[in-house]
Amino acid sequence: MKVLVIGGGAREHALCRSLSLDPAVSALYCAPGNAGIADVATLRPVDALDGDAVATLATELLADLVVVGPEAPLVAGVADAVRAAGIPVFGPSAEAAQLEGSKAFAKDVMAAAGVPTARSYVCTTPEEVDAALDAFGAPYVVKDDGLAAGKGVVVTDDLAAARAHALGCDRVVIEEYLDGPEVSLFAITDGVTVVPLQPAQDFKRALDGDQGPNTGGMGAYSPLPWADPKLVDEVMELVLQPTVDELRRRGTPFSGLLYAGLAITGRGTRVIEFNARFGDPETQVVLARLRTPLAGVLLNAANGTLDAQPPLVWRDDAAVTVVIASHNYPETPRTGDRIEGLIEVAAEDEPDAYVLHAGTRREGDAVVSAGGRVLSVTATGSDLAQAREKAYTAVARIRLDGSQHRTDIAAKAAGLG
Repeated sequence: MKVLVIGGGAREHALCRSLSLDPAVSALYCAPGNAGIADVATLRPVDALDGDAVATLATELLADLVVVGPEAPLVAGVADAVRAAGIPVFGPSAEAAQLEGSKAFAKDVMAAAGVPTARSYVCTTPEEVDAALDAFGAPYVVKDDGLAAGKGVVVTDDLAAARAHALGCDRVVIEEYLDGPEVSLFAITDGVTVVPLQPAQDFKRALDGDQGPNTGGMGAYSPLPWADPKLVDEVMELVLQPTVDELRRRGTPFSGLLYAGLAITGRGTRVIEFNARFGDPETQVVLARLRTPLAGVLLNAANGTLDAQPPLVWRDDAAVTVVIASHNYPETPRTGDRIEGLIEVAAEDEPDAYVLHAGTRREGDAVVSAGGRVLSVTATGSDLAQAREKAYTAVARIRLDGSQHRTDIAAKAAGLG
């Protein structure tokens, strides 16, 4: 099977790494990729937002499967263009991807499907914003209606900050604050059948102790030893299957990866948000624990034959990933800094710990930073404490001037803080 992965972040590196280990994959390409993905896949240049260009590339490569990684190409209709070329593609249509592309659309779908979520208002004027903020009170939760690379949400007790964020967006969703721990649960679906993956927890805030600004994610871990063993079955019944059924009822079937961001509140599980693709950094830990070869699962979803997929097999190991970010991330991240120590991690820690590239590029023989979140260091172990120790040992081998990372990823879950 020839597989083409679209994207160039740590999520795509994790996908390519898993696909490269699948004996069914005879050729693996990534477009545009990054410096690390080049070690496991052949890179090809492409504008990831140009559906025609992606479809042309897939046709030239005789691809048997295209996997669209990031949300922006999905919302732009890249998966539609590939399907129109007659090539199986893992990723929803532009219309179905509005589940992530528009918070208001997602709320409407959830209401129709009876999915439990936070009460909310969609606001387009200052008067509506003020009324919504007053109705819910602090903490204020303000979400840009469109795509914002994981940084369009403000949660604050500061009314002025909440109002300023709302007025800086064309349309916002203001909703009640949901207490309790958060969980990320992925599900692969062909628009009818839904196959859940293992839950994970990520860390959105930039600094230890969940302090600092919101980010795209600074680390993650799986499994969740504190979660109810029935959580996945509950979310399947109350959230995932009803959402897929509602989208199909509307004539916009969702085929690809459905990501539910959940809050485990005192009143039960509630959906915080939906994404239409694998999440970063949760993908890194979830795929690290998946024993079933990945390509066949994704192809079954793309072909509408997921009902024939045997049950997924998971490793008993735990996995932890720690994100290394560039100087001054997420405000104005610095790029162009040389990254050293990558060879040391590969030599000392494989296969228990490895580096997945996100914002990197090659300059001659050097690898330099090219974005805010630069690397994800992922490790597995017999339990979270061991996986965490291996991850941070590998992080310590990497040198990037001015870089930052959280030191408390999975600490509480591992019983260490």
